[in-house]
Amino acid sequence: MLVKEWARLEGLHPQTVWKWCRQGTMPVPVEQTPTGMWLIHDPKYETASQPSPAGSRTVCYARVSSGGRKGDLQRQADRLKAFAVGMGVEHPEIVTETGSGVNGNRRKLNRLLADPTVGTIIVEHRDRLARMNMGLVESALKAQGRRIIVVDDTELDDDLVRDMTEVLTSFCARLYGRRGAEHRAEKALEAMRDARV
Repeated sequence: MLVKEWARLEGLHPQTVWKWCRQGTMPVPVEQTPTGMWLIHDPKYETASQPSPAGSRTVCYARVSSGGRKGDLQRQADRLKAFAVGMGVEHPEIVTETGSGVNGNRRKLNRLLADPTVGTIIVEHRDRLARMNMGLVESALKAQGRRIIVVDDTELDDDLVRDMTEVLTSFCARLYGRRGAEHRAEKALEAMRDARV
């Protein structure tokens, strides 16, 4: 179980739990994965937190926004596989995909979500699965006895900017036509960056 999840269940602040993990003063067994992530093995919750039926599959889902990031995609898949093996999954499946996190036109992800034999989906970051409405996806899967495990809950700014550019380009194309849409979207992002400074 992840630190944030255990801290929430125990009514503690996650920073306190991370500190205990680093100091070796946790009241329950912990383990640090090769990527540096802490996993908590609390018998009180581990048996209850395995809602996936016997024989269900665990799938690691890796995604990047563009084809120019294929190297990142492979490294992401390798980290997910190491995390799954660290969790005790013997043969985790790896599904990789290239596409925007904003739209729902990702065939491989749609197949995973529709497949009832997939009990657990592991993603590196929340935005790798979906940029928007992630809570809805989690709720729908939870109602079916399935779950999503997010390895690292921090956001990736460069992918967020790229997705924001895609959304702005789409809106500009509707307003001003395709020809100048990308240029206008870039100008809008530049204005936002200047306003932050």
